[in-house]
Amino acid sequence: MRWLRRILIGLLFVVLAGAVFGFFVVRRSFPRVEGEIEAAGLDGIVEIIRDPDGVPHIYAGTEHDLFFAQGYAHAQDRFWQMDFWRHIGAARLSEMFGDSQVETDLFLRSLDFTGLAEQELQTMPADSRSVLDAYADGVNAYLEGRSPSQVSLEYAILPLQAPGYDIEPWSPINTLTWGKVMSWDLSWNMLQEIDRATLSGVLPADRVAQLYPAYPDDHPVIVATGQTAAVDGGPSTLPDDVLTALAGAGDRVRDVWSVTGGGLGGIGSNNWVVGGSHTESGLPVLANDPHLAIQMPSIWYQNGLHCAGTNSGCPYQVAGFSFPGTPGVTIGHNERIAWGVTNQSADTQDLFIEKLNPDDPTQYEFEGQWVEMETRAETIVVAGGDDIDHEVMLTRHGPVISDTYFEEPPFNGSSLDLPDRYAVALSWQTLQPSTLVEAIIGVNRATGYDEFRSALAKWDIAGQNVVYADVEGNIAYQATGELPIRASGDGSWPVPGWTGEHEWLGVVPFDDMPSIYNPPQGYISTANNPVVAAGALPFFSVDANYGYRAARIQELLGSATSGFSVASAQELQMDGADGGAPALMPHLLAISSDDEAVRVMQEILEPWSTGPGAFIANPDSAGCAAYQATWSHLLRLAFQDDLPEDSWPDGGSRWFTVVAGLLESPSDPFWDLAGTELVEDRDAILEQALVAAHHELSGMLGADPSSWRWADLHIASFENLTFGQSGIAPIEWLFNKKAPARVGGSDDIVNAVGFHPPDGYGVDWLPSMRMVVDLADLSGSTSVNSTGQSGHAFHTHYDDILASWADGTHHPMRWDRDQVAEGAEGTLTLVP
Repeated sequence: MRWLRRILIGLLFVVLAGAVFGFFVVRRSFPRVEGEIEAAGLDGIVEIIRDPDGVPHIYAGTEHDLFFAQGYAHAQDRFWQMDFWRHIGAARLSEMFGDSQVETDLFLRSLDFTGLAEQELQTMPADSRSVLDAYADGVNAYLEGRSPSQVSLEYAILPLQAPGYDIEPWSPINTLTWGKVMSWDLSWNMLQEIDRATLSGVLPADRVAQLYPAYPDDHPVIVATGQTAAVDGGPSTLPDDVLTALAGAGDRVRDVWSVTGGGLGGIGSNNWVVGGSHTESGLPVLANDPHLAIQMPSIWYQNGLHCAGTNSGCPYQVAGFSFPGTPGVTIGHNERIAWGVTNQSADTQDLFIEKLNPDDPTQYEFEGQWVEMETRAETIVVAGGDDIDHEVMLTRHGPVISDTYFEEPPFNGSSLDLPDRYAVALSWQTLQPSTLVEAIIGVNRATGYDEFRSALAKWDIAGQNVVYADVEGNIAYQATGELPIRASGDGSWPVPGWTGEHEWLGVVPFDDMPSIYNPPQGYISTANNPVVAAGALPFFSVDANYGYRAARIQELLGSATSGFSVASAQELQMDGADGGAPALMPHLLAISSDDEAVRVMQEILEPWSTGPGAFIANPDSAGCAAYQATWSHLLRLAFQDDLPEDSWPDGGSRWFTVVAGLLESPSDPFWDLAGTELVEDRDAILEQALVAAHHELSGMLGADPSSWRWADLHIASFENLTFGQSGIAPIEWLFNKKAPARVGGSDDIVNAVGFHPPDGYGVDWLPSMRMVVDLADLSGSTSVNSTGQSGHAFHTHYDDILASWADGTHHPMRWDRDQVAEGAEGTLTLVP
C-alpha cells in the first residue's frame, strides 16, 4: 500500500506540474485583446477590434499608426513564425537549431537575401520606407519588456537547443528577406533542370521526352495572343555520370524546401472572376484559393486595415490576407477593388556551367577571356557549436552553388566538351533588387484599374497571375514579374556559361506582359496553366501545370450563364472532379483477371466512374479510395524501377498526361518491370496495380470495401515547421493538429488537396485559404483560413478553423465596422 500511495502521489505531482506548466507557461504568451495599452511612438489612439474568429480589424487616424498596429497585432499572434521566417531569409537558422541547419544556411548565404534587402531599402521611396518603419516599430513595441517565453511557447523550449537565445528587434530588412524566401518557394525551374539532366543519365532522350509531354491541345491557356516565335530547347543528352551528382543537388533543393515549405510537386492555386452579366447581383464575384504546403499555423494572417476619419494621408480601407512579418494585404479587397493571385510557374532560373582556369580556380572563362570571380566572406554562427567561415564565389551569371549544392562536379564527360575544372552558377531574377513591397502597398491603395495596373508594374519577382474586379463592374487579368529574355535556349537544361550564347539580354517590359480587360465571355480564370500558348510571346516556361484544373474551372464557369453568386464560387472551390481518371478508368475496368481482388476493385470503381457524380474525390467515397490507391500503385509499378528516387512521380498533372500517353502504347518499355523474366505490358501492370491496391486498402481500411472512405486515407496533419517536426513526440504533441477525417480532393483537382504517392496518402499541400469577394456587397464576402488566426498552441484560435476548412465552410469576411463589432471578442486600444 505504501508503494501504491507513492505511485499515486507521483502521478498527482505529474498532473499538477502539467497544470502549472499549462497555466503559467502556455498561457503566459496569449495576447491581450481588450483594455488599453500605452505604446510609445503612436500619433494618436488606435483601436484593434477582434472579431469572433480572432481576426483583428485595425482603426487608426494616420498611415503610420495603421501599420504600427498591424505590426503589433502580427507580433501578438505570430511572432515565433515571423522570427523563424526571418532566420530563413537571413540564412541564420543554425543560430536557432544548431548544426542540423548548417547546410541550409550555407546554401542560402550564397543567395544573399540580406544584401539584396539592404540595397532595396537604400533606394526605396520614402512613402514605402515609412510603411516598413512603422510596421517594424509596432512589432518592437509589442516585444518591448517581454521575455522570450512571454512572446511564444516555443521560446520556452528553444533553450534546449540554443541556450541564451535572445530575440532581436524587428527590422524592415526582415520583411524584405521574406519576399525572397516566398519567391524561392514559388520558383522550382532549377529542380526541373536538375531532373531532366538526371534522367538523361539513365534514359535515352526519347524516353525523357515522354516524361515531359507537350501541353494537351484541348486544355486552356490564360491569354490568346497572335505573337509567335520559335524557342530552341536545351541539349538532348548529358553525361553518363550525371545521375549521382545531380541527385545530390536535388537533395539540397529539397532540404531547403523542407524548411521553407516550398517546391512540392503539383503545388499551385486557383483564381477566377465572374463579371456582372453572369452573376446574381449584376456585379463581379472574385474567388481565390492559393495552394501551398500544409503547416501549422497557416502561412496566412487575416486582418482588416481601416483609416478612421478623413485624413487624406491615410487612404486605406482594406481587408484580406497578409503574411506575418509583412505590412498590408497581399490578397483581398479595398472599398473599390478586389484581387487574387496564382503562381505563373514562370522560368526565371537558369543553371550556368562555368569553365574554371586550371591554374587559378578563382577565374572563369567568358568569351575567350579569364575573368576574376567576386568573393564574399560569410560566417555561420552555430548554436552549441563552433562558428563556420565560408567564402561565397560569384560569376557574371550569379552565385556559384556547386560547392554548397553538388556532392561532386555534375557534368564531367559531357558532350558539351567540358573542361577539367568547372563550377555551376545560378542566374535568378530574384537575385536583383526588387520593388515587390511597393507593389503590394500600391495595390492596397488603388481605386481603379489604371492605378491597380500601375502598382502591378512594380511586382517584379515571384510572378503571379492576378485577377481583378471593381465596384464599377470591370474585370481584368494581369501577368506580373520580370521574365528574362534569353539569347538562346528555353531554360529547361543547364547551359555552358563560357560561350556567351545563353546570356540574359534583359527582361520583358511590363507593357508587353499579357493582360485581359472585360473579355467578351464575361469571366477570367487561372490555375497555373500556361499564360500563353506554346510558341507565343512572351516566353514564360516549358514547365507550367498541364491544365486539368483550368479546364474544369472553365467548363463550370462557361455553364454558369446567369445567377452566379458567392455560394456558387464556394461550391466551385470544393469541386472534386478528377481530370486524370477518365483516361485511365476504361482500361482498369476492361482488365480480365482470375484474381478475385481485381473483380472486387472493379465493382467498387465502376459506380464511381458513372453518373452525375463520376470521378468525384469526395471524402466518403469508397470508389475514390480505390482509385487513388490504384493510381499510386500504377505510378510505382510503371516508373519507380526506371527512375532515380528523386524523380519518382508525384502524381500531379504532368503524370496525368504522361500516363494518358502510355495507355495508348500497351507495349511501351515503361510498362515492363525491371528484374523480372517476363516482359510486362500495360494490362499486366494495371492488373498488378489493382491487386496491390486491394491488398493495401484491406490492410488499412478493413476487408469490407463498402466501408472504405477516401478521407480515412487522406489525412491532413498540420505540423509546426520547427518543433512540430522535432522527432520528440511530447513536443510534437504540443504543436501539431489534425483536421477532422473528412478531407476530400486530391492532386490537380479544383479542391486541390495534394499528396505524394511514394509517401502515402497524407496531405502535403492544400488550399491554404479560400476567399470569395462580392463586389456588390463587400460585407457579404466570405473566407476561411486553413488553421486558425493564432500561432499560440492551445489558444482558442490556434486550430478552431480546421473543421471549417475541411468542410469548405466559409466564415464572414467582415467589413463594415458594425459587422466587425457584432460578437467581437474584445477591443484593444493603443494610446501614445
